[in-house]
Parts: sequence; C-alpha cells; structure tokens
Amino acid sequence: MGGSREGQQRREIAEFGTPVRPPFHCSCDKMSIALVERPAVLSEFPMPAMTMTEKILARAAGKAHVEPGENVWVDVDVLMTHDVCGPGTIGVFKKHFGANAKVWDPQKVVIIPDHYIFTKDAMANRNVDIIRAFAQEQDLPYYYDVGTDRYKGVCHIALPEEGHTRPGEVLLGTDSHTCTAGAFGEFATGIGNTDAGFVLGTGKLWLKVPPTMRFVFHGQLPPYLMAKDLILAVIGDIGCDGATYRAMEFDGDGVYALNIEERMTLCNMAIEAGGKNGIIAPDQITFNYVNQRNAGQKPYTPVYTDAGAKFVCEKVYDVTKLEPVIAKPHSPDNKAFVSEVKGTKLDRAYIGSCTGGKLTDFKAAAELLRGKSVKIDTFVVPATTEVARGLDTEKVGGQSLREIFLAAGAKIGDASCAACLGGPADTFGRLNAPIACISTTNRNFPGRMGHKEAKVFLASPLTVAASALAGTIADPRDLLV
Repeated sequence: MGGSREGQQRREIAEFGTPVRPPFHCSCDKMSIALVERPAVLSEFPMPAMTMTEKILARAAGKAHVEPGENVWVDVDVLMTHDVCGPGTIGVFKKHFGANAKVWDPQKVVIIPDHYIFTKDAMANRNVDIIRAFAQEQDLPYYYDVGTDRYKGVCHIALPEEGHTRPGEVLLGTDSHTCTAGAFGEFATGIGNTDAGFVLGTGKLWLKVPPTMRFVFHGQLPPYLMAKDLILAVIGDIGCDGATYRAMEFDGDGVYALNIEERMTLCNMAIEAGGKNGIIAPDQITFNYVNQRNAGQKPYTPVYTDAGAKFVCEKVYDVTKLEPVIAKPHSPDNKAFVSEVKGTKLDRAYIGSCTGGKLTDFKAAAELLRGKSVKIDTFVVPATTEVARGLDTEKVGGQSLREIFLAAGAKIGDASCAACLGGPADTFGRLNAPIACISTTNRNFPGRMGHKEAKVFLASPLTVAASALAGTIADPRDLLV
C-alpha cells in the first residue's frame, strides 16, 4: 500500500463508502442495547452501512452484507496457537480428522511457544515437545522454536513482527489477547481449543457477528500518559463485562497520534472489558509497518467503517483532561487515578508482557529510570527477541536501555510471557509470596501472577517505573512535569 492516508480513504470510498472521522458523540451505558445510527453522508449505498468488523466478517463469509447477531461461516486467514493451548488443539484435530490428517493450509498456521518456556517444569517442557513434533510432522513453515535463532517470544507481538497481521483479514488464536492484532485493522479474536482444532482441519469457523461500540479519543496525549492509561480508563468506566461479545472500535485523532505499538496496547485489553475484538482503522502508519514485514507479501484489502453504520454506543474522551490510571486488585476494572492511591506500599515492579513489554514501553520506563536506582525488586521482560535486541540498540541520553535498567538495579529476563500468567514456580518474576506488585501486564485476578494472595496493580510503564523508584505507587507527573 502507498500514498497518503487521505488518498487511501478516497480509494476506500469508491469500494466501501465514506469512512467516518471524527465520529458523532452519544452517551454510553454498558447495559444499553439500543443501537445508535450516525447520519449517512451518502445516499447511494448499494447496501446497508457496515462497521469495519462487519465488513471483514462479511467478506470472509462471502456475503455482501452481515448484521450483528447473525451467525456466519468465515474463512480464516491465519490461525495461531502456542505451547499452552497447542497440545489440546492438536489433540482435537487428530481425534476428529484422523491421526494422519493434514492441516488445511500450512501457510496459514502459526505456532509460537511463548508462555512456559524458561522453566525446568517437565509438563511445560512436554507441551513444547508436542507442538514441535506437530510442526515437523505437518511441515509448518511458521513455527518459531525455542532454543533456535527463530525463537520469538510473546505470540501477540511476534505475529506482527513476523508479518502475520494484515488489514482486512481474519486472525484467530488460542489466546484471549489475540485481539491485539486488531491494531492492524483486522478482525482478531481468541478461540478455544475445540474451535481451533476444527479450523486446523477446515480453515473455517462459525462466528456470530458482534455489534460495535466506539471509543473516541481526542487531543494530544500528555507526556505522562500512555495507551495503557487510556484502555484502563475505558475498562474502569464500562466494567469487565461492559463490552461482552461486542467489537470495540477505537478512533479519533488521539488514537491516530499513537504509534503502532501503543495502538496494540489499546486493542490488547479489549478482552478485559469482555470484548470480542478490538479494532483500529488502518492508516499510513499501519501500512508502513505491515508492508515492511508482510510474510509472503500477501495482498490485502483494508476496510473502513461506513457513514451511517450502527453502533451500540460511543464514548468520547479528551485525553488532555485524563490523568494516570491504575487498576487496583483484584480486577482490571477496579479503576483509580494514581493520585488517589499514591504512597501505597509495594514490594515489586514488573515491566513486560504483550501489553507492556514492547520497545515503546521500555523507552518510556528508561526515561524515568536513567541515572536513578529502584527501591524495590524490578523485573524487566522483553516481549520478543526483537525487542530484546532493541534493549541494546535503542538509547536514551546516550545509554542503551539495557544499560539504564541494569544500572538502576533492575533484573532483565529472556523474551517470553514470563510471570504474566504465573507459571511454574521457577518462572522469572513470578510472585511466589503474598506480596504487592505494580505491573504493566493486563490482568490482576487472584493468582494471575503466581501466589493467590498477592496483590497486583495494573499501570502504564511510566507509572510502574516511577513507582519502582519510590517503592510505593507514584505519579509519573512528579518526575515529568
């Protein structure tokens, strides 16, 4: 893809109708079921207007039009699984399609070991053995094996890095945070092992078209806020069930000012609000990233929401009026402003995961940690091996990120999910005692990062870094403003 975003939109108007930017405003009630229709700009629509999510599913189903609540068979563009759910998925596939069955399309199957990797746990190691054997048996080109130069790390960051995310496609994965890829303008959602086993054999899945909620961010993001603050604000406002089986479409100049990694953070936590998927319309930033990495240089067709499309509701935020947000134990929707819990004692800080382990996250943290020392145990875990290499090449104030973190007293682990999902007792950064931890991860339910009585506070990399320096929950504004 090439040319300006405006030029791209003009091309899309001819095919899909006028994209709406900025959207109209209405109130948003998480219990609301009434659809809000935005005024149509064009009268020559050949069919009822659709949202991005509806368009993608319609195309994948071979239909001209779909509506929320409609069940359709869709063709899957990419199926991803990993070491936790891969063995179960493979078991379902072999049981129902035969011990010697072949996957529907080896080019569309991606297997990424990432969760329980650097451990001596025998069961965790066995899982990796199972997916490794399956990849060899099926001659899968997109298997990223641990212990080799191909090893990647966290699947949700590895997928775009390796060119498996493209606008307009359907990407399914056996992990709830598969919705991260919606940042590339595609329909991406998590599915269970049974569904994934069926997709392995057929390349198809029966899906219900979700209605769409729209979240609009306007304004220039202040230096003390990150995408993590925005999505925690949304989840705190609508609750963990506020978007249940709904698409969450993010829009507004505040969104398009974000780089691609920050957009991934927004979409990543759609599931924490119950969302079926998160999605952001692609622009030139999207195309630049995708075109540089597109595996196999596969063609793709972006889509945009029509004028006149119907939404459950829209919620509009002025980012210039927001302040740093935190989610208190034990739920992502237990929202508070950092200023309200400032001074809360902490035992540990954790910077990593698909939500907070990207280069953008580490550069933000390094800005605060440079030349200072942490007061509590601080664990840094790059999401992928590419990000890990970036710790050595990216610099702040003449120092590499790795040098800054080590000089500050932080511990750096290998690229993986590490303690985000707890894992075996020897997992790097795992909470093995009932301690208080502030983390850039995405969930803080009891036992999520290890010990069932541990307390996890979710926050942005800026807030986590500031808190690591203070030993208590701290406001990054105190160091940046």
